[in-house]
Amino acid sequence: MAASTGAASDASSDPQGPGPEQPTLQYSMILDHLIGDKRPVKELSPGVMGGLPVPAKSDEQKMIERGMESCAFKSVLACVGGFVLGGAFGVFTAGIDTNVGFDPKDPMRTPTAREVLKDMGQRGMSYAKNFAIVGAMFSCTECIIESHRGKSDWKNAVYSGCVTGGAIGFRAGVKAGVLGCGGFAAFSAAIEYYLR
Repeated sequence: MAASTGAASDASSDPQGPGPEQPTLQYSMILDHLIGDKRPVKELSPGVMGGLPVPAKSDEQKMIERGMESCAFKSVLACVGGFVLGGAFGVFTAGIDTNVGFDPKDPMRTPTAREVLKDMGQRGMSYAKNFAIVGAMFSCTECIIESHRGKSDWKNAVYSGCVTGGAIGFRAGVKAGVLGCGGFAAFSAAIEYYLR
């Protein structure tokens, strides 16, 4: 009788009943399935998450996206933007300059409107060219550095600023190149700090 009650108590403590021994779960095995390599990757589409479903991108859309993310497109865009911004800045500075249209041979003569507009156009074109070159150089070097490093952070702009400032400054000598590198890198770091 005592033997039968002992067997009954063993059967009641095992919910599976008599059978082969169950494998024990280890914490590391659970982690592998939750956050490790064995975790199933799920596609997070907005339709599943309660948003509007987005259709798959066509080959043409993917090609356009790759083109717009290329270094050449970014450089051309920065060149055009720099040209427009530089031209506007040049015309603005010429508009507030009192020496626009001034003839050093005859200082008492008042310049005509045509002479003033001509000087404003020349200064605007000069600024536009300079801004376009600097914008294209900076954008191209930043994109190349970002592609090489594989990271998108503030260091890319600082390195690119140093390369751009150094290349522009080296036309006037090594000392000017070093100062240009440091100055442009510091300016780029300040802009990145402000924007982020």
